[in-house]
Amino acid sequence: MTEENVRFFGGPLDGRVQTLDDPVSGTVMRHVHLHEGPKIETFYQLGFSPEAGWEYRLCGLPASEADEAREL
Repeated sequence: MTEENVRFFGGPLDGRVQTLDDPVSGTVMRHVHLHEGPKIETFYQLGFSPEAGWEYRLCGLPASEADEAREL
């Protein structure tokens, strides 16, 4: 098992850094925001580049695929 740092770009998690075990490029993660207002869902896709390392970038998903995304 390998542990890697990943940085978030865009949306409410912009700038956050977290640790992942065995990251897989292309994985989509769902973030649900429930603070004092309507439920807001945002989706991030994981990618890797040798220059920047692991990154979650804000992306959009059709409703059918959104149900399959893992939740943070």
